[in-house]
Amino acid sequence: MDRKTRQLASQLRETTTRLIKKLRKKSSTGDKLSLTERSTIALLDQHGELLPSELASMEKITTQSMSQILNHLFELGYINREPSQTDKRKVIISLSDLGREVLYRVRNERDEWLYIAISDLCPPEEQELLNQALNTLKKIIEHE
Repeated sequence: MDRKTRQLASQLRETTTRLIKKLRKKSSTGDKLSLTERSTIALLDQHGELLPSELASMEKITTQSMSQILNHLFELGYINREPSQTDKRKVIISLSDLGREVLYRVRNERDEWLYIAISDLCPPEEQELLNQALNTLKKIIEHE
């Protein structure tokens, strides 16, 4: 890899990391949850219903750690637990209405901050450059 590309990779990593940290701070609603808790809620929103073991696998954590996360989310009223219809030993996890509301509120708070920042700081030409860069970033994300 040439030096210029290596430097670009490092700067991209640093910049995206800083943007992610900044976005996390721009949601007072999301401050009450850990990163893994927020990610778990998003997975439940995306998939509907999942087993705790499936969530643990997706989050790449132990089932014991996921159990603690699910207990906390349940105490907050963000998830539902229902016995499986096919196997009563298993519990199906889904997002409660309150959990969905919190997830959307966090997303909206972050989107609003980002919208204002882009509107205030980026003229239309730079907004178009950001739009073009998104396609490249999506390709990078999908690269194995």
